[in-house]
Amino acid sequence: MTRIYTCNVPIEADVVDAFCWLQKGFTDQFVYYDKQNPTRYMGLGRCIALPSLRDVEYEYGEGSSLREVAGGAGADQPPVFFSFNRFDATNPAPADELMASFPRLRFMLPEIVLIENERGRFLQVNSLGPVYPGRVAHFTRMVAAAPPRQRAVIPFSLEPDSREAWDEAMGAALAAIGEGRVSKVVLSRRLRLVAEHPFSSKDLLVNLIDGDARGTVLLYRYADVFFCGCTPELLVRKRGDAVASMCLAGTCPTRATSAESDALAEALMADGKNRAEHDYVVQLIRSVLDRVCYDVDVPAVPEIMRLAHVQHLYTPARARVLAGVTLTDLMEDLHPTPAVAGTPVGEAKMLLRAIEPYNRGLYAGACGFVDGAGDGEFSVALRTGVFDGEMGYVYGGCGIVASSDADAEYAEIDLKLRTILSAFGA
Repeated sequence: MTRIYTCNVPIEADVVDAFCWLQKGFTDQFVYYDKQNPTRYMGLGRCIALPSLRDVEYEYGEGSSLREVAGGAGADQPPVFFSFNRFDATNPAPADELMASFPRLRFMLPEIVLIENERGRFLQVNSLGPVYPGRVAHFTRMVAAAPPRQRAVIPFSLEPDSREAWDEAMGAALAAIGEGRVSKVVLSRRLRLVAEHPFSSKDLLVNLIDGDARGTVLLYRYADVFFCGCTPELLVRKRGDAVASMCLAGTCPTRATSAESDALAEALMADGKNRAEHDYVVQLIRSVLDRVCYDVDVPAVPEIMRLAHVQHLYTPARARVLAGVTLTDLMEDLHPTPAVAGTPVGEAKMLLRAIEPYNRGLYAGACGFVDGAGDGEFSVALRTGVFDGEMGYVYGGCGIVASSDADAEYAEIDLKLRTILSAFGA
């Protein structure tokens, strides 16, 4: 049995400003920051890493128990664990040198967590022994003194990837579809980025949070390497027995005017190829929720999600989870969806191992948080990249079905890459 001590105090400071002010003192950093909703957790340092949360006890403040505080108001927030999971954890192919540097850890509890949620803003201090009050007071003073953050522009160049390799991958994917092995497979591209001068994880984080990217900002820094991005795709959220997910597949551009974007969105809704691609995701998510939930609600007709650079077909999914089914259980059942792998999922993953020239690592993985009450959420790590402060790799993908065109899919990925490139402030 592992015992974790947690102390929470309310704060008034902006949590991003506070994070930027504190981050120099910690090499391990974790961020899950929803730009549209107050679901914002920013961790610093690592108190402990655990393979499971089943045998953990929590001690709050001066001895209050999890049972007493999990649903209460005020500063009694359950400890927040972060979890960053690979797209294909058993892929035997080596990842690139940046992705390979991340340890294979399951649940990571930071020493310090800055929290902004529906209950307010808090500073959380976690420890394996009783929390020293002086430490809480020290960080409270630092948070209160945090200056406003500043954005930075980081010039960079992209090394073009091989168009010949893309055409070969498309050919292999379409051949597998023609043979009936898969109905859909999601191919990705990886481009190497080189900056003109050194940059930090903080620089990219601030540009993603304060820029025009929509979605949830993710960051996982381990020593000198960091993985980050802004993803539009929620995998699963759990609050008590209430569960939410989404089906996100099918893409068209966003234009300069609303009228132009509306016309493209209307065409996307009427496009058979994109509707079929979207329906594969709907079918899988509905089947998972039907198996482990009740009161399942998955609308029959998708909506449009409009982002800064692209628009997607989007179907929300809601349900109530059966007793005994955890957030981690739901995450593992849902990930990867056909939106990032293909369908059937297992066959699509095997095909990707054969035709993609790299191991994706954390790209398209399930990344998120779970608290000591068992609530939390995971998003799919799209529109992301991995960096060392001087160079890195950026990733984008698209769904391939029988009617897909190599040129159009290649151009679609270029549009999607704009989100992670916006982290450089251009």
